[in-house]
Amino acid sequence: MFEDTLELAENKLLLLYIFNKINFAISNNQITQIILENNFINYFTLQQYISELVSSNFLKYIEKDGKHRLIITDKGLKVLNLFKNRISNQKKYLIDEYLKNHLNNIKQEVTITADYTIEHKNNFIVNLKAVENDCILIDLKLNVGSNDQAKKLCAKWKKHSTEIYSKIIKAFID
Repeated sequence: MFEDTLELAENKLLLLYIFNKINFAISNNQITQIILENNFINYFTLQQYISELVSSNFLKYIEKDGKHRLIITDKGLKVLNLFKNRISNQKKYLIDEYLKNHLNNIKQEVTITADYTIEHKNNFIVNLKAVENDCILIDLKLNVGSNDQAKKLCAKWKKHSTEIYSKIIKAFID
């Protein structure tokens, strides 16, 4: 029983550690992906821990662009700083390495968005957006004639947003 309690505490601290290292709000799906890819906690237990950390005000949900994201609170940071030494060095190392290799992708998922909606039968509105440091760089809405075009625009934006943004800026400045 004592070991279960220690594991529970370490896993919750590990979650706080990850949120602190990332240092920006992320989705539940993103934290789930990080945890499952590293085989730290099973899905159902993870969701329970997140719920408990939110209830205890160590994590909080914020709404950003109509999407709910999680972020560590000041209270969560204080607890983490007090008990960080209870997280195994191996787990901290694994998380640090994972974030070193994946943080840019996680950031891009949060800051680059692309989606579309049906306006009328053959009329789709594509919304392409880039945000950096809570500042909107570009928020572009395009009207296209097919679902296929809308999907292609979204995919291309997600893959090449930086280059496309630069070309748009250059076209207006030159």
